[in-house]
Amino acid sequence: MSTRIAFLKGHGTENDFVIVPDPENAIDLPPAAVAALCDRRAGIGGDGLLHVVRSAAHPEAQDMAAEAEWFMDYRNGDGSIAEMCGNGVRVFARYLQRAGHVAEGDLAVATRGGVKTVHIAKDGDVTVGMGKARLPEGDVTVSVGERSWPARNVNMGNPHAVAFVDDLAHAGDLYSPPPFSPAAAYPDGVNVEFVVDRGPGHVALRVHERGAGETRSCGTGACAVAVAAARRDGADPAVTGAPATYTVDVPGGTLVITERPDGEIEMTGPAVIVAEGEIDADWLENAAS
Repeated sequence: MSTRIAFLKGHGTENDFVIVPDPENAIDLPPAAVAALCDRRAGIGGDGLLHVVRSAAHPEAQDMAAEAEWFMDYRNGDGSIAEMCGNGVRVFARYLQRAGHVAEGDLAVATRGGVKTVHIAKDGDVTVGMGKARLPEGDVTVSVGERSWPARNVNMGNPHAVAFVDDLAHAGDLYSPPPFSPAAAYPDGVNVEFVVDRGPGHVALRVHERGAGETRSCGTGACAVAVAAARRDGADPAVTGAPATYTVDVPGGTLVITERPDGEIEMTGPAVIVAEGEIDADWLENAAS
């Protein structure tokens, strides 16, 4: 390792990330190092880490290099690996723009959830093509304390359980993962969204993100919520032939989610870089040991 490692800090609707540029995949980031960097008291602090690597330089992304130059090697705040992060993709694109790797307009980003299309608008918002939702069959229930709710199983490249509730306070503190059943529905854990209605085509959520706890925003979660709400409201675009758009309030701001008749989902929202600096490599090495 070099003596210093560059980093940036960014957020999308207050879902915040440590950004580590590493085009040639030369920096070792084991789970303990990631967790140390994301620690809000002893590290930089973040819900997750965006490891910025050229697709051709990463064994998990080499087969996507022809479609997308850059790979978002995303890690949860506890150091575990995740398939995708919608807010993270927007912040990832903003970093690429800031670094001069891309300009306003369209680009492709490789993720473990596949290649995502991104549009950086002149007004500053970033739109991400989030792919299609899968709706696995079977009943799912989530619980908080003595309360239980039926939940919609929605997969956005990562798993979600969407529960519509009367009051967001019913989600409890969300420090620990809300229990769910059956266990076989989510063998690797799940992101759980609790949702209330704010008006026609307008909902609000709180979320427990797998590996991170309650976060201020979850992009894939907002998409899952919009899909679940559309099905509940009888607005399945594949049936109606018309796009379904939902405004989704998250604790850290607002996202706009559109599902098209072909099933493709687009998410639009802000992405902000707030700081940059250097990590002491010796500290990181000790933190990882």
